[in-house]
Amino acid sequence: MPESNPYKVLGLPPHASQGDIKRAYRRLVKQYHPDSQHEQANHEKIVELNAAYEVLGDPQQRSVYDQQVYEQQRMGSQYRRQKRSQASQEEYQTTQESGRDRDVHFVRWFQGVYQPVNRLISQILNPLEAEIDQLAADPFDDELMSLFQNYLSNCRQDLNQAQSLFASQPNPAKVAGVAANLYYCLNHISDALEELEWFTLNYDDHYLATGKELFRRAGRLREDAQYSVSRFS
Repeated sequence: MPESNPYKVLGLPPHASQGDIKRAYRRLVKQYHPDSQHEQANHEKIVELNAAYEVLGDPQQRSVYDQQVYEQQRMGSQYRRQKRSQASQEEYQTTQESGRDRDVHFVRWFQGVYQPVNRLISQILNPLEAEIDQLAADPFDDELMSLFQNYLSNCRQDLNQAQSLFASQPNPAKVAGVAANLYYCLNHISDALEELEWFTLNYDDHYLATGKELFRRAGRLREDAQYSVSRFS
């Protein structure tokens, strides 16, 4: 069982900054991870570190813990996805066409939304395998991990831009299916990046595998959107 005080688990004082917490967690995970070949490798210690970082790595949960009024555990990724999916469906209902000139509306949406969003999605999805292959040479190498984290950071920027573009104008009714595929594609990418970012913190291959699978699903959704829009363009 992990110690009850997460600060003690990470060897930090209560006034440690969020940066101190992240650095201590990564250092200790590398020290105790079973795949690190370190003499102190210890699976139970990894479980203990994960539990501690789950509290302190989230500023809001950390505040709750510090005030001794902790009421619930950190919301799991699956639950957040379900809530986000529900919110996405509700938001998508507001994007239907209201104008009369459908052809002009389609051209404006195709050029101003679909094309740039599709390009940004390609910039996110296409390099993934090469980036993972490069990191696979030694996931515990700080330089290689830093390069992978830079890739994820660039993906986040592209994703934010794509989401803003998608929300910038309502989609024509005749391409509602295309818009839906793009919307869920962007959601899958967001979830995938979350999983991959967790992998960079704890080196757990489960997060890497889940992130790759979500990227694969996002790619299929993009292909479906490309096929559908080709019938109208």
